[in-house]
Amino acid sequence: MSKKIFLLAIPVAIAAAGIYLYFTFGRSSARTAQVFDWFRDPASRPELMMTAGMRCNGAPFLFPTNGLIGFIWDDSFRPGHRHAGVDIFAGTEVGVTPIIAAYSGYLTRETDWISTVIIRVPKDPLRPTRQIWVYYTHMADRNGLSFVSPEFPPGIEEVYVEEGTFLGYQGNYSGDPLNPTGLHLHISVVEDDGFGNYKNELDIENTYDPSPYFGLPLNANENPDTIPVCY
Repeated sequence: MSKKIFLLAIPVAIAAAGIYLYFTFGRSSARTAQVFDWFRDPASRPELMMTAGMRCNGAPFLFPTNGLIGFIWDDSFRPGHRHAGVDIFAGTEVGVTPIIAAYSGYLTRETDWISTVIIRVPKDPLRPTRQIWVYYTHMADRNGLSFVSPEFPPGIEEVYVEEGTFLGYQGNYSGDPLNPTGLHLHISVVEDDGFGNYKNELDIENTYDPSPYFGLPLNANENPDTIPVCY
């Protein structure tokens, strides 16, 4: 590489690194730092741990599992990425921490879903004229051993479940055994397409801010600093 090209490459690399650091640690750097500290010692902050079945501030949804709320709606982990849900970390081994239905509705598990279920809520408790879907995932180990309750085998559709129904256990399944996620539940509130189908959960524009459903500050644009918790 010539000296001129090398010198031109330096500011480009610095800019790329700056963008990466901004999206990863910028807007929510204070909260992210707390989460990574907790990862190193999950027993260190018991006051931040939530319990399955809690209802915070009179909100319609139950809290779905035990754990710390690590990453929230519209957090960013890399340039261009916008997190479409809430990640709750138990700090345990895989297949140990139960997950329950946050709200009553009709459960579906697609035939190829190893770690995932989705629950259709015909009347959104915040706006009864619309239908929503609640998506739960990572309920399997890194190799694809499913922790979804056997009551809900692949291919099951429209099974009514009450709030508080056991759905499965937290896992770390990512689809790649060599690159598992951290052990957690990812949950999101998904839009209906207007024809009775759920939209693609990976696109944040297809999801709702979960804050009013759980009675917690779960929007990274409005809560850049604190780990949400209620007692």
